[in-house]
Amino acid sequence: MLIQRVDGSYESTVCGKVINCFNEIERHEETHKGGQPNEWQPCGEASSYPTSVQRHMITHSGGKHFKCKICGKNFDYPSLLQRHQRMHTGEKPYACKQCGKAFSSSSNLRTHEKTHTGEKPYDCKQCGKAFATSGHLQIHGRMHTGEKPYECKQCGKAFSTSSSLKIHGRMHTGEKPYECKQCGKAFTQLSGLYSHEKIHTGEKPYDCKQCGKAFSRSSHLHSHEKTHTGEKPYECKQCGKAFSTSSSLQIHGRMHTGEKPYECKQCGKAFTQFSGLYSHEKIHTGEKPYECKQCGKAFTTASFLHIHERTHTGEKPYECKQCGKAFSKSSHLDSHEKTHTGDKPYDCKQCGKAFSTSGSLQIHGRMHTGEKPYECKQCGKAFATGSSLQIHGRMHTGEKPYECKQCGKAFTQSSHLHQHEIIHTREKLYECKQCGKAFATSPMLRKHERIHTREKRYE
Repeated sequence: MLIQRVDGSYESTVCGKVINCFNEIERHEETHKGGQPNEWQPCGEASSYPTSVQRHMITHSGGKHFKCKICGKNFDYPSLLQRHQRMHTGEKPYACKQCGKAFSSSSNLRTHEKTHTGEKPYDCKQCGKAFATSGHLQIHGRMHTGEKPYECKQCGKAFSTSSSLKIHGRMHTGEKPYECKQCGKAFTQLSGLYSHEKIHTGEKPYDCKQCGKAFSRSSHLHSHEKTHTGEKPYECKQCGKAFSTSSSLQIHGRMHTGEKPYECKQCGKAFTQFSGLYSHEKIHTGEKPYECKQCGKAFTTASFLHIHERTHTGEKPYECKQCGKAFSKSSHLDSHEKTHTGDKPYDCKQCGKAFSTSGSLQIHGRMHTGEKPYECKQCGKAFATGSSLQIHGRMHTGEKPYECKQCGKAFTQSSHLHQHEIIHTREKLYECKQCGKAFATSPMLRKHERIHTREKRYE
């Protein structure tokens, strides 16, 4: 029999020996019993570890006997309670000897240590991808099989990992157990807290080996690296579209199902991804924690800030493989690529007009409904799109963020800058199909085309 002490260690009631590790005390207890298997009822399974009897019996009783005194959460085993308590105390007793990074559990440290050695001994037999742990290989395998063994009891949604189910459950409960000690902001996931903490420190430890760009999260680096390789291993089974990450495929899948699992508690608006809800909630609070160091403009999300920063640097990391045209946003590249394929999978149910993106269809739909959900706080004027409101806002502030590198002239919209730049290059991209005359901008071409339509009218 074991007793858990106040300090978290374990004491044997047979000999009084005290051991910190639960597994070690379990093995020690075996010496008192001579290592003979212990049988339990009602299932008749056996174990050479007597304390495993106590742990297994919990599965029959359905009990959770170890309660956290801080938040009241219950656990099956004392080791799980001990690990959970570190979330409240911030204790990270397992430190990496190479870089000093600390972890709350030994398993997380072991996984981290493999980032230094580069060791990935577990290979996927289907695609050859290698992993540092057998658990990661097992989770990856479900991508091939489509297996989702973990189901939410509240909404029925299924997940490939128990951790994903646990995080999803917090969407229903509103629980945010990970709190920033500097500003008090809380998060549903530990990874969200880690990323947030780097805002305070400015730390970006993950560098791209090809272009040197640095990132605060390894997942962001992995996604970025695929912009260099063009790798898109995740394909939609319904429409065949491919994605560089499994999460992007999952979000895309909701476009087919219409699922919007993330709902705003204040106004009821629902979103296909958590980041959409997270950004939307800041509309209610007015919070804009991400500030541009060059011009002082503030944003609701770090991603919006990164995109904005490209207006200063001129960086366009997303390049079309067919024509070489580059873009500052991946979504702009996706839209552009459809101009080559002519793909317009989104049809308006009212007028039949087709669009290359679901966002374009949604904006078009407002033309039928007259909906203008974006209102200017200064003058009350309403707009159908957020971007139109943003451009309008510059009329009040006088902001002109798009500057010509050749002559210094500034513009409120990027499209106006592009049109202006053609003056310097003398490039004429827009050609009239009827007479062959070329123009620098599409509005100039449209104006010219009216000459032909008037001519036909009088023939």
